[in-house]
Amino acid sequence: MKATAAVSSTAPVRFDALLLCAVLSLVSLGLVMVYSASAVMAQDKLGDSLYFLHRHLLAAGIGVVAMAVGMKVGWRRLARLAYPLLLVTLVLLVLVLIPGIGTTVGGARRWIRLPGFSLQPAEVAKFAWVVYLSYSLAKKREKVATFSVGFLPHLLLCGLLVGLCMLQPDFGSSVLLVFLLFALLFAAGTKLSYLVGSVLLALPLAYAAIATSPYRMKRVLAFLDPWAHRHDIGYQVAESLMSIGSGGLTGLGLGDGRQKLFFLPEAHTDFIFAIIGEELGLVGVGVLVALYAIIIWRGIRASLAAPEAFGTYLGLGLTSIIAVQAAVNMCVAMGLLPTKGLTLPFVSYGGSSLVVLMGGAGVLLSLSASAQPGGGGRPLRSSGDLREVAA
Repeated sequence: MKATAAVSSTAPVRFDALLLCAVLSLVSLGLVMVYSASAVMAQDKLGDSLYFLHRHLLAAGIGVVAMAVGMKVGWRRLARLAYPLLLVTLVLLVLVLIPGIGTTVGGARRWIRLPGFSLQPAEVAKFAWVVYLSYSLAKKREKVATFSVGFLPHLLLCGLLVGLCMLQPDFGSSVLLVFLLFALLFAAGTKLSYLVGSVLLALPLAYAAIATSPYRMKRVLAFLDPWAHRHDIGYQVAESLMSIGSGGLTGLGLGDGRQKLFFLPEAHTDFIFAIIGEELGLVGVGVLVALYAIIIWRGIRASLAAPEAFGTYLGLGLTSIIAVQAAVNMCVAMGLLPTKGLTLPFVSYGGSSLVVLMGGAGVLLSLSASAQPGGGGRPLRSSGDLREVAA
């Protein structure tokens, strides 16, 4: 019995295999669907049907390395990197706005061209923002409920990040950064009156940001009635709805979708969900949603089992990025939200997004080890307020 106990105590801590399988399944699905959605367009415009697949494969390979690094470094060590990551993010968000450094595509300056790939600072900002918030809220746990220490400094810093993103402009990432702030402040125990009051104060600003921007107003009009604007501003949404609707129960078959044949713009990026619905049908969409549900479930599970408040906030933040982006992307493709430009996590074409999300998944996997026997975590609570669990 003593020998058995000794072996058990020295057994290596195991990460969450189900979480890992769900992430790798989505990445694999993404590789298949990016090729299916882009091959014809890439052959016509670039003379190479494998162009986007090769670049996505490269990003996925770097993402696997990032995930391994995230698992190896571990979630605890990220606390020491909170300020450096935030500083690097601020520098990148400024650099992308400088002509000659930032690259403008489709009227937005969101990318920094580097040898072999493009970096999108807003994607890095989401990860760095969660790490910083988690560290700061854990550090200020006793004063999180106060306005001057727990609420206002984080709100002002979020305003700086959002302001830099809006200058690109990147409305979708800006909204996500604000959502992450409110979600983690709520989990940490900030007074609801502060959160509700700031939302009410922000509504006029959000309205002004939309009303003063012609392209944002067009997106809202296309959302309200895409069929009335079928041949202009609602074209993309209408084509997406047609794509999803034609898939039926089992889809037209992998590679047999029609909307990707120069009808649906951004079929391999923002609207890849529509191609999945068309080619794989309701069954394929159901599998996709189930994989995201597994990641959200296991991510929250690992977060609530974390032995420290920093781990709880970090896990909830990283899980929220995946959950919100997935929900928004799918809702946009189905015409339930105005277009936002957020990728479908682990699936859409986009190197920066894929690498950062896989790195974040690696951190979640390291956090999941705390929930395993011998991982140093506390038992999961079957019920209770997240704010209470985090505290």
